[in-house]
Amino acid sequence: MKITGAEALIKSLENENVEYIFGIPGGVLVDIHHHLCMSKKIKHILMRHEQVAAHAADGYARATGRVGVCMATSGPGATNLVTGIANAYMDSIPIVALTGQVKSPMIGTDAFQEADITGITLPVVKHSYLLKDPREIGRVIKEAFYIAGSGRPGPVLIDIPRDISLAEVDFKYPDSIDLPGYKPTVRGNPKQIKLAVKAIMASERPIVYAGGGVILSNAAKELTSLVRFLRVPVTTTLMGKGAFPETDDLSLGMLGMHGTAYANYAINESDLIIAIGARFDDRVTGNPEKFAVNAKVIHIDIDPAEIGKNVNVDVPIVGDAKQILSGLLVALKTEIKSSKHRPWGAWLTKVEAWKAKHPLFYKKDKVLRPQFIIEQIYALTKDTDHVITTGVGQNQMWAAQFYKTDTARDFLSSGGLGTMGYGMPAAIGAQFGRPKSLVVDIDGDGSFQMVSQDLATAAAHKLPIKICILNNMYLGMVRQWQELFYECRYAAVDLAPGMPDFVKLADAYGAKGIRVTKNEEVKPALEKAFKDPSTYVIEFCIDREECVFPMVAPGAEITDMMMEKPARRSR
Repeated sequence: MKITGAEALIKSLENENVEYIFGIPGGVLVDIHHHLCMSKKIKHILMRHEQVAAHAADGYARATGRVGVCMATSGPGATNLVTGIANAYMDSIPIVALTGQVKSPMIGTDAFQEADITGITLPVVKHSYLLKDPREIGRVIKEAFYIAGSGRPGPVLIDIPRDISLAEVDFKYPDSIDLPGYKPTVRGNPKQIKLAVKAIMASERPIVYAGGGVILSNAAKELTSLVRFLRVPVTTTLMGKGAFPETDDLSLGMLGMHGTAYANYAINESDLIIAIGARFDDRVTGNPEKFAVNAKVIHIDIDPAEIGKNVNVDVPIVGDAKQILSGLLVALKTEIKSSKHRPWGAWLTKVEAWKAKHPLFYKKDKVLRPQFIIEQIYALTKDTDHVITTGVGQNQMWAAQFYKTDTARDFLSSGGLGTMGYGMPAAIGAQFGRPKSLVVDIDGDGSFQMVSQDLATAAAHKLPIKICILNNMYLGMVRQWQELFYECRYAAVDLAPGMPDFVKLADAYGAKGIRVTKNEEVKPALEKAFKDPSTYVIEFCIDREECVFPMVAPGAEITDMMMEKPARRSR
């Protein structure tokens, strides 16, 4: 019995055990939505903007470890997905983006709502398909999900002309795939692992530098076992938060531009960096010519293109972090027979001295400060099944600094692309993926306003997400740069004119809202919101000119940190 391409598409997605598709319909998707609404396995989540749909799929993928799915119509619907696709690409997040397209004979004629979406997204996808034959649907879907979730994960786009949806086809979902040109290396080279063991045994000041690749490969357990066996300090990237428990004595927290001072001092003075699933990006290294100049580097990554891209590497190991860390630990246990063979006590003592001398701090007074708010959020959520999402900017960095993350997939943030507006959509996706978790979005007033329309989505589905807006009525991080480096000339950053009443906005969308202006109001407001099953917005009216410290100035070396505001300059 023949079925249409649209029905074949839905059956293929069902075969991949897709739970949710985040998106907005359109003319060329009508046939697909006709069959989607009859599916008993897949639920379509109607968003209010396509960018938000892509971020929701991204948040779902990060929180669950599964492939997220989003869908948009042709033309502007597809192009609105691009920011979310690029965000997933930069952070190696597995999503499949489905886009409608005009009928095949009309492609290239500038037809109504036509856009060359495969061409537009070429630099920001792991792979893409333009369907040309309805018989390809099952194969393409199976390949797309495999490619998105294997090797170094990433977004895959499938463009579906309407005539392909309408055509009839004998459908059978394939049992296997055949991609001879795509064979990611998984097992690390045993000789390279032996060289890594040798380098570790010869080091005097080793440090583990863990990135998002540890989480993506589900290797947090293996990393923790390795670090605790060796008894060496570990620092993580923003994407790596949760790869190693930040409450552990060996944790140095996040490093880099807004990392802890002691993490930056430690990695810069180390003689061996064990880098796992991290890419030595500019926010971590500062001036690369002055980054850890006396350290040898072991670099473990599944993507060979990342090894040696930004820093010179002494021991490259290509493969899956989970397998390599397991093999490395076995090899080290064979080599190390007693604690006497781990001569890093003096190094740990020095690192502990840095931690004691340069802790994260903020001024504690009657002023409502964002760091205090995040500490209160942490205190109330740390013992729960939770997911923290963030916007981008100051709110993101305060959250990364003051929210201690102990488990993987519990802290979701836009890293590589730094996409304002990421926090609430990611929270929506995470809540669908983990319905029993307490999902809290730590957001900024600027980030939140880019996606505030999707409060409607959260409220319509009665999602109990909690949106904590740190409202300083500025584009805060840009304002901070203007204060510190541009003589306090605040250009195009003041959001106070036209600032909405967030409590009323929440009410307008059918959510609940509360405003907090004093320190003593913070904990009661959070407790009230966390106990309420409704979508909840909490607006915290914080000090307008609070800055994020430490801070490494652009182009400076990472040990050259600003710890607090310099004397006030006149505007």
